[in-house]
Amino acid sequence: MMKIGITGQNGFIGNHLYTTLSLDDTVELVNFERHFFEEENALQTFVSSCDIIVHLAAMNRHEDQQVIYDTNVVLVTKLIDACEKTNSTPHIIFSSSTQELKDNLYGKSKKEGKALLEKWASQSNGKITSLTIPNVFGPFGKPNYNSFIATFCYKLTHDEVPEVHVDSEVNLIYVNELVSAFIGVIKDNIKTNEFNNSCFEYIVPHTSSNKVSHILNLLKSFKDNYLMNGVFPSLEDPFEKALFNTYRCYVPEDHYPVLFQKHTDPRGSFVEIARTNTSGQFSFSTTVPGITRGNHFHTRKAERFAVISGKALIQLRKIGTDEVIDYYLDGEHPAYVDMPIWYTHNIKNIGDTELVTLFWINEPYNAEDADTYFENV
Repeated sequence: MMKIGITGQNGFIGNHLYTTLSLDDTVELVNFERHFFEEENALQTFVSSCDIIVHLAAMNRHEDQQVIYDTNVVLVTKLIDACEKTNSTPHIIFSSSTQELKDNLYGKSKKEGKALLEKWASQSNGKITSLTIPNVFGPFGKPNYNSFIATFCYKLTHDEVPEVHVDSEVNLIYVNELVSAFIGVIKDNIKTNEFNNSCFEYIVPHTSSNKVSHILNLLKSFKDNYLMNGVFPSLEDPFEKALFNTYRCYVPEDHYPVLFQKHTDPRGSFVEIARTNTSGQFSFSTTVPGITRGNHFHTRKAERFAVISGKALIQLRKIGTDEVIDYYLDGEHPAYVDMPIWYTHNIKNIGDTELVTLFWINEPYNAEDADTYFENV
C-alpha cells in the first residue's frame, strides 16, 4: 500500500486529489496540515511517513510579487531540509506551471523550486517528477485567486458583473483531468521524460482552448437558462459539461428548493419537472415513511430530485466537510433540488404518507460506472 502525502491538501487541486485518492483502497493517505511548514518536527514526521509526496503548497497571488517568489522557494527548501534531516527519500511530485517560461516571479519560483528538488534528488538517491500544468479550473476554486473561471462563476451567481480584461485564447485543463494525470504519475501509468536517473518531467497537455469571452458567454447562458429558468444545457461536449459542473458549485444554498409552476384546472394539475437541452434518464421512486434513500455522491453527473407527493427532507454534505444542508419539500407545493458533484446527498420521507419523487440524471445509472460512491450524509 502506497503512503501518499499532499502538501496543500486543503487547497483547490489538493482537495480534489486527496478526495479522489481516498476512494482508492491501494492508497494510505498521510495527513498534512498547513502549520507543518512552521513546525520542524511535524514536517519531519510527515516526510518520513510518506513513500510519495505531492508538493502542491504554493502561493499563487499577492500584491507583492516578491512575496510569492520568496514563499514558494522557502516551502521547497523546508521540504528538502526535512527530508535530509530524516534521511527520507520519497518520490516527490512537484506541481509546476506553464508560467515557468514567462518573465514573472511566480514562474521563476516554480523554476527555482524544481531546480532545488532536482539537486536534492541527484544527491540523495531520491526521486522527483515535475508536472508542468496549464491553467486549471473546476468546482470549489477560490474566486479572484485560483482561476478567472472561478471568479466569473462566483460573480454570475452572486449578482455581480464579471468583466473580460484581456480576451486571450487560454489553454485549460479540468481539475478532474489533472487529478487523473497526477494519479497516472503516482502509479507509473504515464510515460514521463527522464533526464537523469532521479529526475523526471511530464508536460500535462491542455484539454481545451477557448477565448475568455467565449467562456464568459457560456457561463452567462448557464445563468439565464439554468439558474433563472431551471433548464439544463447540452452536456455532450466534455469542456461545456465540465464548465457547467463548475458553475453549479457556486449556486448559493438558498437558491433551493425551487418551486415549480403548477397549472391547475377542474381536471387536476400539471407540473413541468425538467426541461433539458441534453440527453438523460427520468425515473421515479416511492418511499414509505421514515425511510432514507441515497447517501451517495457523483463526480461528474448532474441530477435533479423533484418531490411531487408527500413530505421530504433532502440533505447534502460536501465531501470532506461536516456541514449538512437541509431542504424541506412538500408535494403540496412541488419543488426541486439539484445535486452538485462531490456532495453526498439523500432523501428521507418525513411525512405520514407515501413519498413520490421524480429523478432526472444526465447519464443513466450503471453499476460498473466509477461515478457513484456511497457515503453517509
